[in-house]
Amino acid sequence: MDTSNSARASFPWRYAVAGVCSALVLFTTAQAISGFFSSASAPMVALGSTIIDFTPAWLKDWAIGLFGTNDKLFLFITLGVVAAALAGIVGLVAKRSMMAGSALVLLLAAVLAASVVTRSSTTYSDLIPTALGTVLGLSALRLLTHLARKSSAAPEVSSASAPDSSRVTARRHFLLGTAGTVVLSVIAAGASQALRGARNAVESARSALGLPAAKFTAPELPKGADLNTAGVSRFITPNEEFYRIDTALSVPRIDPQEWVLKVHGMVENEFTLTFDELLSKDLVEHYLTLTCVSNPVGGDLVGNAKWLGYPLRELLKQAVPLPGADMVLSTSQDGFSASTPLEVLTDSREALLAIGMNDEPLPLEHGFPVRMVVPGLYGYVSATKWVVDLEVTRFQDKTAYWTTRGWSERGPIKMSSRIETPRSFANLPAGKVVFGGTAWAQTTGIARVEVRIDDGPWQEAELSSTVSADTWRQWRYEWNGATSGSHSATVRATDANGELQADEVAPPAPDGSSGWHRLQFSIQ
Repeated sequence: MDTSNSARASFPWRYAVAGVCSALVLFTTAQAISGFFSSASAPMVALGSTIIDFTPAWLKDWAIGLFGTNDKLFLFITLGVVAAALAGIVGLVAKRSMMAGSALVLLLAAVLAASVVTRSSTTYSDLIPTALGTVLGLSALRLLTHLARKSSAAPEVSSASAPDSSRVTARRHFLLGTAGTVVLSVIAAGASQALRGARNAVESARSALGLPAAKFTAPELPKGADLNTAGVSRFITPNEEFYRIDTALSVPRIDPQEWVLKVHGMVENEFTLTFDELLSKDLVEHYLTLTCVSNPVGGDLVGNAKWLGYPLRELLKQAVPLPGADMVLSTSQDGFSASTPLEVLTDSREALLAIGMNDEPLPLEHGFPVRMVVPGLYGYVSATKWVVDLEVTRFQDKTAYWTTRGWSERGPIKMSSRIETPRSFANLPAGKVVFGGTAWAQTTGIARVEVRIDDGPWQEAELSSTVSADTWRQWRYEWNGATSGSHSATVRATDANGELQADEVAPPAPDGSSGWHRLQFSIQ
């Protein structure tokens, strides 16, 4: 038996392990070092953001539909699995040629560097984490490949003889080397978390921020604004339960004392606004339901909150838009942009430059310190978080982030209703079945909600009290005498102008889903 060939055949996994461990060193040390630079300097974050930028509309819609608000977690897991697989291949290539393996690492570093430097919030100095991580990763690859080669080259012995000391020593050195790189990676990851906590001055600033009182407060909620139906969303969505869909893999952390909004473009008066100046203005409170364009019929990418902010119409009145302007391009700290019709921001609706959400400063993930909220439009064309720039322009001259990816440039919210209880395919006892849910028709308001059991007649549901035309209303319907068997329930809404919700089925792309929500259930 050729024992040397057997030994070489049994050890390729060590080279793959060497590649994976070197990748761990590269990414964890770069992540730790990025704590001294912008959040987008972390190579994995920058790469993930670049992937999002080039994601086609249909794939983005599929991911959100399948994973909902866990879409970013899914992306990171996928990136991790792919990176591990590629790193293993690099290790196997390095087994044959260290130069070829190093070239692959440098090629990956170039891709990561390009992803970092093309982010809107980065400078060339933000390449330092990637550069240092690459140096350490290459060093780890060279060391572990050398140790793997020595352990493979050690002489094989028969099972009947005592273990060869050189072979045991080589194997021990390889195991110690891999363990050392893993420990280094764990230390780097821990340092990254500790540094992140120690440097989190923005969270401290948010916690210490006292919101000024609104000059125009929201009216008290009328009796019956919440029907308190089990399984139905409350009228006010708690901040921690509010859906989050955006393009930021790493939440921008902006010190409110450093925040500045630039208002410019086709205006007579260009100016900048600081956070203290914004706090000193006549702020207003307004209840408003936000909806994501990716929300499918019956979906949960919708929430309602009380917002505190300054009317955007007043801000634009100060700027004095020039004739011919018809759009405001709002841009986020992380480079996202939205195209909002100028008329929507200057009419009587309460489009706000918001600083508060449900009686507290905006949560970091929902746009702290300042974001936009606009009644009647999907978030992708209006609800810019971490907003730092407002450019008055024209639709024919500028395009926004998602518009360039095939989505509609204006995005008015479509009337919608959903059944929240019971859940699809529920097994329910015979007798009385309580149905409940929410419906919304922003800027117009919901006037009626109807429910149909199987193919029977439409029955009018009980509605909660009206709070605002810009918020959802809860509805409730009781079906008495439910009989055993399989059944369906369908819901539809009518707005205050008498317009019936469209029953034509449409997917979220390119301008929002439509259709009547229907679910199946069983009576035992």
